Amino acid sequence: MKNLLISMLVLIILICGCAALSSRNAAAGEVCEGIGQGYRGPIAVQVCINDGIITDIVVTDSAEDKNVGEAAMEELIDLVVLYNSTDIDAVSGATETSKGFLEAVRNAILRE
Repeated sequence: MKNLLISMLVLIILICGCAALSSRNAAAGEVCEGIGQGYRGPIAVQVCINDGIITDIVVTDSAEDKNVGEAAMEELIDLVVLYNSTDIDAVSGATETSKGFLEAVRNAILRE
């Protein structure tokens, strides 16, 4: 029962995050979606691009470990936005998650 409640809460948070990113779309640029293969399964992202600059990334679906994978993706979001590039090193200890996340962002950008 506890896992069901946690899953529902995560789903609500993801939906709210997606809605927030989509609402910024009109003012901030284009939102593109991409998927990559992480350590525990697919990682789906939405990437907001404004005038060729990555301004925001939201992970919309992921089965990665909360303590390691999600923390790594948060760090990667900051780096991708800072450098406006996916040409960055993987987070130590979360190599497969990092590769999957960066693949998802690249796929989103390619669909732009």
